[in-house]
Amino acid sequence: MQERRGGRRITRAAVVLASCALLALSACGEPGAGDGPVGTGADAERGGASAAARPRNVVFILSDDHRYDFMGFMPDAPEWLETPALDRIAAGGAHVRNAFVTTSLCSPSRASILTGQYAHRHRIVDNTSPIPEGTRYFPEFLQQAGYRTAFIGKWHMGEVDDIPQPGFDHWVSFRGQGAYRDPVLNVDGLRRQEKGYTTDLLTDHALGWLRRHRQTEPGKPFFLYLSHKAVHAEFEPAERHRGRYADAPIPYPETMPAEANRDKPDWVRAQRNSWHGVDYMYHGDMEFDGFYKAYTETLLALDESVGRVLDYLEQAGLADDTLVVYMGDNGFLLGEHGLIDKRHAYEESMRVPLLAYAPGLIEPGTTIEPMVRNIDIAPTLLDLAGASTTIDMDGRSVMPLLRGEPVDWPLEMLYEYYWEHAFPHTPTVFALRDQDFKYVYYHGVWEKDELYDLGNDPHETRNLILDPAQAERAKAMKARMWELLEQTGGMSIPLKRAGSWQAADRKPEP
Repeated sequence: MQERRGGRRITRAAVVLASCALLALSACGEPGAGDGPVGTGADAERGGASAAARPRNVVFILSDDHRYDFMGFMPDAPEWLETPALDRIAAGGAHVRNAFVTTSLCSPSRASILTGQYAHRHRIVDNTSPIPEGTRYFPEFLQQAGYRTAFIGKWHMGEVDDIPQPGFDHWVSFRGQGAYRDPVLNVDGLRRQEKGYTTDLLTDHALGWLRRHRQTEPGKPFFLYLSHKAVHAEFEPAERHRGRYADAPIPYPETMPAEANRDKPDWVRAQRNSWHGVDYMYHGDMEFDGFYKAYTETLLALDESVGRVLDYLEQAGLADDTLVVYMGDNGFLLGEHGLIDKRHAYEESMRVPLLAYAPGLIEPGTTIEPMVRNIDIAPTLLDLAGASTTIDMDGRSVMPLLRGEPVDWPLEMLYEYYWEHAFPHTPTVFALRDQDFKYVYYHGVWEKDELYDLGNDPHETRNLILDPAQAERAKAMKARMWELLEQTGGMSIPLKRAGSWQAADRKPEP
């Protein structure tokens, strides 16, 4: 199905793809040909001349648990869903249609955005462990390139995770998941409670910083990282939006019924009776329809936040000199395969919204088809700024794709998730996704793997792992997955101290 808009489409055929054919494994070992470590120095040099002439400001807006398809212009979105600001970015800029995270979990994904590295390299593999000593973030190098920087919102990395972090001149954050209302915010090291709806308050802080920067240092480029709590569960819409979709029909996914998942691994089918399953949601304290409606209503204030930022940039005369990027930190399953979570390697979990708007740089209505990952964000923004880095990044700059230039680009991506003590329902997961197929491997459990023909089965309804006709493909994809893990130093499980709390109860037997 086509998106509900027109514009230029950058397809796989329009770029020179560097990855080797899947079965030609011997030719795929060179860094840069696939998912191996790629530094940003060369990319920065390519972008440096124009960036040095007039550095472009950057506003990076991150949402939490926002599915890739829950935007108004997307063909599979609920027909009643309203996201006018996100639709506005897509119409005036670029929609990266195949955007993914390499780990679908808050802290690991956020760390990958900030470092350009896989979770097995930055070692932030869950939501509670301390940040490893020596970890560096790409905004530090934007500062060195002359940018003023601000972080506003949900940090959610490390044990004491609201304190100011390296790379930011201005800091506003809160502990852990925070609260949807009346949050305690750490503003440049001083904590204070504020009254109001958190999405609105964070937007107020972001606009306030932009105004102050324009008044005090109008000649300096800026980088604003606005990181929202929304739409993380448990969802709480703003009062002005509560009940907006009360009577809207829910498009239940085709894989929600138990009988639709007979060929899934046993642990997946059992998970529907757990905290993250449709039959025992939050240990029976939640019902699906209300959960679904609250999710979509919570999204409304998030979209309004994006609109307020866009409006300010235009009113202040900054829009033509600013790149605005909107992204989700991970996806979210809303009943698919009987689940209401992330972590999994299913499309709804690992695929995220990614939009970019930059007048004069990105042609309006552009659709980018090649796969782009969260580890590509850091090298992209450093490339735009003409900044170099000492971080050995696994990602690559997306700037050539945004400009519509020919570029070598990977045909495949690596996915990883590491078992957590707090939510033990999902085992360690590794996956390889190419343009047509996805292979999923579960580590440490006595279970079958999964293989999906995404071209013919985009909703992953038929597991082909036991199909004799697909045996060679599964074998080759598994071998390539191990090869990519080995190339990037991922052949060991990063162990962390386990916490005491655990959401492990299952639905009682009748």
